[in-house]
Amino acid sequence: MSSAYTPTPRVANRYGTPKPKEPLGRLRLLVIAVILASVAAVAAVALTTGNPEVSFKDVGFSLAGDGRASVDFEVTKERSATAQCAVQVLSENYAVVGWKVVTIGPNGAEEGANGGDTTAHRADVRTDSPAVTGGVNACWLVED
Repeated sequence: MSSAYTPTPRVANRYGTPKPKEPLGRLRLLVIAVILASVAAVAAVALTTGNPEVSFKDVGFSLAGDGRASVDFEVTKERSATAQCAVQVLSENYAVVGWKVVTIGPNGAEEGANGGDTTAHRADVRTDSPAVTGGVNACWLVED
């Protein structure tokens, strides 16, 4: 038994001969095109955002007394660049109780590690409430 439907001449005269159903070729091509476009877009974003120009790593935190905390951190950037880092101190319920922006200028190859690209820093931050932790919130390069 054939799965193709052939209408009687009377039905064909009234409604027209049915068009043969297209295989899923066009739909399949459309899906492949959309997937390829998506992959290309993701690749473009990945290539343009690559490695960050500045990165940081929290190293330590200590309470220096009432109203003061110290945050130790490392910054990796090009030696000749100037960066700024926002250092925050948090309370028990994660509220920001201290905030300071630290500027890290250019440095020599003999400073720090990685030929001067990674340097260690300590930020003393005043707090307005008891603190339990601290660290770097973000770092960015400053245009000279």
